[in-house]
Amino acid sequence: MTFEQRISAFNELGQFFNFIINNDLIKDKKLTEKFENWKEEAEYAVSDAEAYNNWFTKDNITLALKSWAEALTEENLLAWTKDYPFAETPKNVGIIMAGNLPLVGFHDLLSVIISGNNALIKTSSKDDKLIKLAIKYLYSIDEDFKSIIQTVERLENFDAVIATGSNNTARYFEQYFGKVPNIIRKNRTSIAVLNGLETDEELKKLGDDLFIYFGLGCRNVTKLYVKDEAQLPKIFEAIFSYGNVINHPKYANNYDYNRAIFLLGKDEFLDNNFVLMKKDTSLHSPIAVVNFEVYEDVNDVKNYLIENEDQIQCVVGNDMKDNPNYVEFGQTQFPRLTDYADNIDTLFFLAEL
Repeated sequence: MTFEQRISAFNELGQFFNFIINNDLIKDKKLTEKFENWKEEAEYAVSDAEAYNNWFTKDNITLALKSWAEALTEENLLAWTKDYPFAETPKNVGIIMAGNLPLVGFHDLLSVIISGNNALIKTSSKDDKLIKLAIKYLYSIDEDFKSIIQTVERLENFDAVIATGSNNTARYFEQYFGKVPNIIRKNRTSIAVLNGLETDEELKKLGDDLFIYFGLGCRNVTKLYVKDEAQLPKIFEAIFSYGNVINHPKYANNYDYNRAIFLLGKDEFLDNNFVLMKKDTSLHSPIAVVNFEVYEDVNDVKNYLIENEDQIQCVVGNDMKDNPNYVEFGQTQFPRLTDYADNIDTLFFLAEL
């Protein structure tokens, strides 16, 4: 399969994703008919994903599909790949996918295939419905994909591995896959540094960074640095529109559990009835909790973030624009093709195989 054929296939897949969420038909009559024929199967995959993993609400699935529909254009794919000298001989690349967000492992699949390699995929049981729908649709575009993309229960006969998991599973991955080229990802999170001069709109957008996907992703902000605790009521007010997260049973269970733990431990915390804010030096926080810390000198925060960059995916804040992981308010959950997990250039890794 040529590079041009792979680009065309993923471009069509992006149009299919757009059809799933918008039911938008296009001028190409044959493609329109094809989308219509796939409509029932796509709707089933979406409903099945939602039923199997209660964190995958219809809104969150739609958001993930929309993000990929916008990314998978011929223009974007060509711009992303233009500077990489891909090898002509494909390698077998094992992919162990995470399952915390809808389609969270899709970027690895895309990277392996677009670089001309073969993908051996071990999906997460928490997120296999949508991934398998995408793979099946690619099979319908070109049967050659059946030999290029395979889902497996156990990785064997691989030349390289991309594995995503927790800090604990990473130790196992390093031991098991250490003899081949690999990317092994661990737990990361995102933070925001607030100087007190943020606009109401910026703080409202911070709500997106905190609550999209219920805070389950490494790109979700879990820690705030503030100049003064007096900023916190203003933040609560700005993020009030996200109060409906408490109506989600699994989120509400986490909120109730953590609140009870804090009360039993006589920990000080702030509560607005849908999220808890606790003064804590840890970068990572439980679901329904946001840690915060008061700082005096922003340069101290900058130095700390550089020293701990192996734990950080995104950094939000108007004083943080010189940080390599800087992201604008409200944009942490809208990564571009060039925004790599753990800040490791996956395409460069694949081009070097």
